[in-house]
Amino acid sequence: MRTALFTGSFDPPTNGHFDVIRQAFAVADRVVVGIGVHPGKVPLFSFEERVEMLRAGIDASDASQGVLECVAFEDLAVDCARRVGAGVIVRGLRDGTDFDYEMQMAGMNGAMAPEVATVFLPASPGVRHITATLVRQIAKLGGDISGFVPAHVAERLIARFARS
Repeated sequence: MRTALFTGSFDPPTNGHFDVIRQAFAVADRVVVGIGVHPGKVPLFSFEERVEMLRAGIDASDASQGVLECVAFEDLAVDCARRVGAGVIVRGLRDGTDFDYEMQMAGMNGAMAPEVATVFLPASPGVRHITATLVRQIAKLGGDISGFVPAHVAERLIARFARS
């Protein structure tokens, strides 16, 4: 079974994240979503909430393509890749800025773990503009986020900011 690792904060998971996860099933039978947990950062959603949103965002047709797992990690992505048995780290690319940054990361990861390849997956045109940071900002200001996240994620964001 070929395993791919897709890392990020997923705070919140966006339509762009789900686009990459769906594409990752083209290169792997098992996709492990590595959710970065950093002691110095306070995310909007807990690790458990992010896992719930990710699992709910993968529908039956996606799940039938392979196995989806979620794990927490607070070290290097290559160390997480080794732990979960991933031979591939998948990275989504939205634009040239992402490409430049991700090429540097791929080079560093390749130097540290030559047995783990990096595969770039281009974002689908309809989701290229989406970032979790902008989604959080729009939601906090009461804007319409329905085009950027699945409905179940939008509901959680609206509820989270209604409390604050």
